[in-house]
Amino acid sequence: MIKVFRIKGEIVDKDEPMVFTKEYRALKEEDALELLYSEIGSKHGVRRRMIKVHEVEEISEDEITDPILKKMIAMY
Repeated sequence: MIKVFRIKGEIVDKDEPMVFTKEYRALKEEDALELLYSEIGSKHGVRRRMIKVHEVEEISEDEITDPILKKMIAMY
């Protein structure tokens, strides 16, 4: 069954750390982390070692804050 994960962390490559919170649908935690590294690396041009993950948690559909993810889940 597909789960929803919330990942909190920061990008430490810049002068000031950029803090982020992202939500992904994935089968397991490792898949969600791979999506995170791929997306942030692509959009911000940083390497994986510059992305520090502080927390990964599985959340319920009621706890989702990402509006696009909410709409995707509502379709199913």
